Amino acid sequence: MIEVLFIPPGATVQDLGRDGYWSQGLGRAGVMDALSHGIANMLLGNGEDAATLEIPLTPARFRFRQAGAFALAGAACGATLAGRPLPRVWAGMADEGEVLELGPMASGARTYLALPGGIDVPAVLGSRSTQLREGFGGLEGRVLAAGDLLRAAADAAPLPLAGFSLTMPALRAPGVAEIELRALPSAEYEDFAPASREAFWTTPYAVSQQSNRQGYRLEGEPLAYAASGELRSHGIAPGIVQVPGGGQPIIQLADSATMGGYPKIAAVIEPDLWRIAQARPGDRLRFRRVTLAEAAEAERAQQENLAGLRAELEAFRVRQGRWQ
Repeated sequence: MIEVLFIPPGATVQDLGRDGYWSQGLGRAGVMDALSHGIANMLLGNGEDAATLEIPLTPARFRFRQAGAFALAGAACGATLAGRPLPRVWAGMADEGEVLELGPMASGARTYLALPGGIDVPAVLGSRSTQLREGFGGLEGRVLAAGDLLRAAADAAPLPLAGFSLTMPALRAPGVAEIELRALPSAEYEDFAPASREAFWTTPYAVSQQSNRQGYRLEGEPLAYAASGELRSHGIAPGIVQVPGGGQPIIQLADSATMGGYPKIAAVIEPDLWRIAQARPGDRLRFRRVTLAEAAEAERAQQENLAGLRAELEAFRVRQGRWQ
């Protein structure tokens, strides 16, 4: 069990979200960065849908009320355990009374904290994710606050005293300032002016301060919708890039609404949604057009990489068992 000593606004318990209620107007919720969430769970041998704590702002501080295992993955935030520095991605043991501190985020925007078996909160409609707008799921349907207690859903698996770490993919390509997002043209793509279509793929867009779990508003070359008439409200999903009347795009994210009436110019592919989640206000994004086949290949490559990491960890645990 860990106690929250200090945490900025916005930290919530999340898993992969609740699917199957889109037609009833209930969005998915769930983690913004499924890759970091999955790796944090993988380090502890948890299922990929075990609930983790998503921490979008730091500093944060936790005390272990009893000895136990935990894992961190996501943004680099100078984490320490009882004053000992920890790698950005790490799993290990904490003794009773030790304090875990997360410092300022040097790179990235969200850190995920996992406990053995996941964070023990009730499942609602098949998920433990916090549905902030509707006020249910997670820990009492709200963001965390000082004094909250988080319990592990299972006993700790034995971990080496020094802990262990993994390397995650880089947020940006080496030497490149912008974060590249692969995207597919969306339903109204051809209705945008040709110059706007060109600008969307060739000029960078900055993440604005008006960004949250529902969506990221971007700032850059305005995009002109050339078709006449208004669109009826229609279904949207995380990753969709809508363009409201002002011409500045909005990327819909984990807490997006299920319906919207703005024209859609593109959809960021699922394997790149974690990159948006780790972008901060002021970071510049650049969209790269891909085909449906390339999007499927990207999904396959990401799953293969995760399967490889999972196999390495399993082999490590087998060796560790022989050493004990």
